[in-house]
Amino acid sequence: MVHISKIYSQEVMDSRGNPTIKAVVLLSDGTKASAIVPSGASTGKREALELRDGDKNRFLGKGVLKACENIDLNISEALVGASPFDQGLIDITLRDLDGTENYSKLGANATLGVSMAIARAAAKSQNIPLYRYLGGANAIVLPVPMLNIINGGSHAENTVDFQEYMIMPLGFESFSESLRASAEVYQNLKKILSEQKHITSIGDEGGFAPNLKSNTEPIEVILRAIEKAGYKPGSDIAIALDVASSELVEDSGMYNLAGEGRKLSSQELVEYYVQMVEKYPIVSIEDGLSEDDWEGWKILTQKLGGKIQLVGDDLFVTNKKILAQGIEQNIANAVLIKPNQIGTITQTMDCVRLAQRNAYRCIMSHRSGESEDSFIADFAIALNTGEIKTGSTARSERIAKYNRLLEIETEISNSEYLGAKLFKK
Repeated sequence: MVHISKIYSQEVMDSRGNPTIKAVVLLSDGTKASAIVPSGASTGKREALELRDGDKNRFLGKGVLKACENIDLNISEALVGASPFDQGLIDITLRDLDGTENYSKLGANATLGVSMAIARAAAKSQNIPLYRYLGGANAIVLPVPMLNIINGGSHAENTVDFQEYMIMPLGFESFSESLRASAEVYQNLKKILSEQKHITSIGDEGGFAPNLKSNTEPIEVILRAIEKAGYKPGSDIAIALDVASSELVEDSGMYNLAGEGRKLSSQELVEYYVQMVEKYPIVSIEDGLSEDDWEGWKILTQKLGGKIQLVGDDLFVTNKKILAQGIEQNIANAVLIKPNQIGTITQTMDCVRLAQRNAYRCIMSHRSGESEDSFIADFAIALNTGEIKTGSTARSERIAKYNRLLEIETEISNSEYLGAKLFKK
C-alpha cells in the first residue's frame, strides 16, 4: 500500500515579502507534492495561531523556523508510514498531536501546510485533479469571482476606511467570460483614476489605492469604470464590500470612519449600509460590524439579510463551532472560508458543510499575504462554494488562482457558472 515516506518543510516568501511555510510530502510510490501557506493582515482574534519565531533580528520577528521544525520533527514522526488517502485521519492526527484548540503548540501554518500537501500528493498519486479528489463527481461549479479592485483599510496606505471594494461579474455564462469582463473593468478603472490624477499604485491584493474623499466615492468610480467598459452596473457586474469593521471599532464600541471624520454607533453604521444598498448595486457586505458586536450583527441581519449577502469573516473565522452559534442566533447569511483560520483541510470542509446545510453561502478566500500556490482554486470547485475571493486581475499570486480556474473550466465538460443565478430572488 502507498504510504507517506517523508515530510519536510522550507521557509519561503509570501507576496508581502514575509516568510511563510512550504510543506513537502513524498509518498512511497515516488509521488512528490508541496503546498505554501498564506498569511493574513486583517485577522480575527479567534483565528488559529500562526506560529512566528519572534526573533527581531531575523525577518523582524516574523520568521517561521519554529513552525518548520515542528513539521520536520514532530509532524513527520507522527505521519510517516500513514496512508495519504485518509484525509480525515491525517487531520485528526494533526489535531491530537497539537492538543490545543487553536494550534498554539505546532502552529496552524505548520498543520495546514502538511494537510494541504498530503491532499495534493494523494490526488497526484491517483492521477486525478485535486478538485476531483476532494470533491468527487459533484465538483462542477465554477465560482463567481469577487475581485478587489480598490483597496483601503489595512490593505493600503490611503484615506479610505473600508478595506475592499470588489466587483462581482454576474451577467455572464462562463467563468472565462466573467474574468475577461472584470479585467476590462479593472483596466478602465486605472484609466479613470489616472485621468483624475490619482496615484495608480496597487495594494496587497492588486487593487488600486487612491486617496478618495469618502467611503462611497470608490463605488462611484467603479460604477463609471463598469459603464466605460461597456457593461451595465448591477445586472452585468455588481458591487461587493469588505468593510473589515473589527479594524474600525474603538473600545467605546463606536466605529471610527477616520477618512470621513466621523464616528458611528452600530445602529448608525447599519443605517449607513441600508442607504448605500438602496443607492448602489451592492449585493454583498463582508464584516459589516466587528467580530464582537453580535447584537449589532442581529440588527444588520434583520435590516439587510433578506436583501443582500452578509458575510462573516472575522466573525466566524472558518470555525464550525462559532458558525453554529451564528446560525442559531440568525446572524449573517454567508461565511468566508479561509483554511489557515482553522488549521486543516478537514476542519475547513466541516465548516463549509455546516454552512451549506443551513443555507449559508460560502466564499472561498485567499489571504492578503499569498503565493503562487493555487490550492484554493481547486478547493472552491471541490466544495461547490459558488464564490471565490482572490484579489484583482493583477499580481501573479492572485492571477495564479484565476489561471487555475480557467484551466479547470476546460477540464469539466459539464461545468456550471452560477452568475446571475447566485443572487436570483
